[in-house]
Amino acid sequence: MERLVKGDQVVVTTGKDRGKQGEILRRVEGGKFVVQGINLVKKHMKPNPAMGRTGGIVEKEMPIDGSNLALVNPASGKGDKVGFKILEDGRKVRVFKSNGETVGA
Repeated sequence: MERLVKGDQVVVTTGKDRGKQGEILRRVEGGKFVVQGINLVKKHMKPNPAMGRTGGIVEKEMPIDGSNLALVNPASGKGDKVGFKILEDGRKVRVFKSNGETVGA
């Protein structure tokens, strides 16, 4: 089980976007994540008429390392560390370290 998964609300802990929040859109190789509205770069695109794409400068989300992200705790509204706990029925769940609540429950 992973510490962060697609659809989680996260906050950036370091870098140029520190303090910003966004939702994880997808996971990329090497423990990196693409987060909505975070780590935006301007990319110069060539037009491709076969694909119906016009040229120009577009803003694109680039991957950010998972170590620079923290899961947002809905109770406090701040970034929190995540741990794991095995329930009585044998399921493994993610829990917030600060208050012990399960993630997504």
